[in-house]
Amino acid sequence: QVQLVESGGGLVQAGGSLRLSCAASGIIFSIKTMAWYRQVPGKRRVLVAGITSGGGTNYADSVKGRFTISRDNAKNTVYLQMNSLKPDDTAVYYCNAASPGSWFPFHSWGQGTQVTVSS
Repeated sequence: QVQLVESGGGLVQAGGSLRLSCAASGIIFSIKTMAWYRQVPGKRRVLVAGITSGGGTNYADSVKGRFTISRDNAKNTVYLQMNSLKPDDTAVYYCNAASPGSWFPFHSWGQGTQVTVSS
């Protein structure tokens, strides 16, 4: 059974930083492309950043230069370092394994972690 557990969210002022973590189990993590997504109420979930098994990365235009995705295969964990946060980054953040290229998510979603950026 696949389990994805996100953590690290919180309330931060604009310009601040947060580091999100996602611990995955039930998958062969090291061979998986992993991605972070976010969702605000009333809107669809969208890709924020992705990282392939080889370390290649992809970012939404809105976060390029501010967010960094990384992974630790020994810990089955993917991270999202978020710097220079803006109020528009406020959302619930989720991780998932994804199809390389299309970034289509594979598994059921975890509970997500709430990020709130105040102006």
